[in-house]
Amino acid sequence: MSKVSIHGAWSSRLIFIFAAVGSAVGLGNIWKFPYIAGEYGGGAFVLVYLVSVLLIGMPIMMAEIMLGRRGRQSPVNTMYNLAIEAGQHSAWKYLGWMGMIAGFMILSYYSVVAGEVMAYIFRAASGAFTNQTPSGIRSIYSDFVSDPENLLAWHTIFIIVTMAVVARGVRDGLEKTLRILMPLLFVLLLVLVGYGLNSDGFGEAVKFMFQPNLEKLIYTVNDNGVQELTAKPILVAMGHAFFTLSLGMGAILTYGAYLGRDVSISHVTLTIVIIDTVVALLAGLAIFPIVFSHQLDPAGGPGLIFQTLPIAFGSMPGGTFFGALFFILLFFAAWSSAISLIEPAVAWMVESKDMTRVKAAVWGGSIVWLLGIASIFSATGTTLRDIFITLLDWVGLETIGLKQDFFSLTFFEVIDFATANIMLPLGGMLTAIFVGWVMHRESVRAEINVRHGDLCTLWMTLLKYVSPVAVFIIFLSVIGLLG
Repeated sequence: MSKVSIHGAWSSRLIFIFAAVGSAVGLGNIWKFPYIAGEYGGGAFVLVYLVSVLLIGMPIMMAEIMLGRRGRQSPVNTMYNLAIEAGQHSAWKYLGWMGMIAGFMILSYYSVVAGEVMAYIFRAASGAFTNQTPSGIRSIYSDFVSDPENLLAWHTIFIIVTMAVVARGVRDGLEKTLRILMPLLFVLLLVLVGYGLNSDGFGEAVKFMFQPNLEKLIYTVNDNGVQELTAKPILVAMGHAFFTLSLGMGAILTYGAYLGRDVSISHVTLTIVIIDTVVALLAGLAIFPIVFSHQLDPAGGPGLIFQTLPIAFGSMPGGTFFGALFFILLFFAAWSSAISLIEPAVAWMVESKDMTRVKAAVWGGSIVWLLGIASIFSATGTTLRDIFITLLDWVGLETIGLKQDFFSLTFFEVIDFATANIMLPLGGMLTAIFVGWVMHRESVRAEINVRHGDLCTLWMTLLKYVSPVAVFIIFLSVIGLLG
């Protein structure tokens, strides 16, 4: 088995950390984490999230990096070759396929949201939010997302800038871009946290994020106003631990394929997890002080950054500058993650289809672009029911019965749920099983390079027992057998 990736290698340990953090620190940290923390009770949600990251996410991330460095290829080919090496069935390659498909699905809506972020950079910089009423801000957003052509244009631009980086390869594309993006991202985030620190709502934001409210974690109020037990916040927190660390989607495994053998996997994983978690918490400390200072709703949902924060930017001193800065930060985060989401598929096409990186990037980007059109309709409020009825009308068939609960969802909601709560945890669970129970111990020890035996034992224990059981609990919750 080749021990050198045909795609190249990272020039240093720091660059690999930049790349992995860039993959993990995306919209999941800065866009999604604050609003789901707000929706599910703040500090209690953060507590479960942190435990999930340390006991479930970190062991699986180490396993993915190890698999990547051992295989030195795309997720599909790596899993195929390592299964054969372990004397197991080649069907393990479908674990790689699932990760690549999950990455494509995520990027299909990710790029639409990122396009909206790009458009809002210019809206914020032009002063479009200045002195706007809440209804005026909502009108700006609704007018924007109700124009599919406008959304398509920004979605297209974002896909093009992503393909342009990936097409240039590991050293000339990914590495050079991440050298600039990641330091700028951290500087911008710290500037925004500094602003929040001096705002009236900072103390309330700290209390909201770090004071656990266990009641909100295990109870919900139904439509009849009756309090009942629920496991949903715990499920969402555990699922987001996978999402925010880019686990189960092939990105970290692929980046691990470009990692030098002299680098300690345990050390870089710990560094990545710490930075990723700190960024998620800093994002909350940048956003929630603004929310509380202007008496806004911290559980504003996906529209928090587009319909809630612009109200604050429009009324606070320097709002035009800080608003533009915030959306530039979001764009950098989205761009770095998008690069990692499409890289596994590009690597596979280069290896298996004898394509150049440019051709592979164009193919991959084009497929994601087409999938993104469905997410554009989601942004306009189009549900699966609407899409099916339209398709049936086109072919001249009568409307058939469609289950209300499922078909009332948008494409974005379906993809988000399927990837974050099913595909990514499933990928993580199978990764843990493969490394913990299938691979030869000699192969694992040769790659993991943990100097202290106790740490290696702890990692393997978590990987073999804790992580799979935790993910299994997620599935019980998903299918309705738990809480």
